[in-house]
Amino acid sequence: MTDLSAFPITRRWPAQHPDRLQLYSLPTPNGVKVSIMLEEIGLPYEVHRVDITANESKLPEFLSLNPNGKIPAILDPNGPDGKPLGLFESGAILMYLAEKTGQLLPADPTRRWETIQWVFFQMAAIGPMFGQVGYFNKFDGRNIEDKRPLERYVAESKRLLGVLESQLKGRPWIMGDDYSIADISMLGWVRNLIGFYEAGDLVNFSTFTNVGAWLERGLARPAVQRGLDIPPRS
Repeated sequence: MTDLSAFPITRRWPAQHPDRLQLYSLPTPNGVKVSIMLEEIGLPYEVHRVDITANESKLPEFLSLNPNGKIPAILDPNGPDGKPLGLFESGAILMYLAEKTGQLLPADPTRRWETIQWVFFQMAAIGPMFGQVGYFNKFDGRNIEDKRPLERYVAESKRLLGVLESQLKGRPWIMGDDYSIADISMLGWVRNLIGFYEAGDLVNFSTFTNVGAWLERGLARPAVQRGLDIPPRS
């Protein structure tokens, strides 16, 4: 049996199946990237709920795996060299799991890098901008009298949706006929923008018909539906 006792995070969240990949997460837009990916590729894993509302991601045990104190993170008992590997940052985890299993990332070098660039687009732009819209539209930021921050982030989110709209013209997925980690990286964020963040009208989402159709296709996938609720919030 694999011994993960050298990793302090297992003291707070013990592994019942240490031979399986360990996922530390919550179903946020970043968290569901990894749970959706794991459901899509069929890799056995054990999930641990990290309650960010109770600041569990700031506990020393969690920080030992991710010093940035954010979910998700993984601990793979079967790393590239046969030794356990801890990994954080959802985009990096997607790429790692894709390469580990040979799934959802093209083998062709050109297509591979084209896919990766869209994952970085999500990490650098979609996530930060949509998250700011959520903050200023639904959370504490909505009480700020100066609405210029919200207006700025709404305008930028519209621009980013326009980029996706153009990329998805005449194609079912971001990379064309091939569903990939590029799609997985963005589905949760677009869903949250118009759902949990209640910003659909703000960004005129109904005008982005290609994005809307893509979102429906993605949400119809059984693995996506399962991954969106892993781990359950309560």
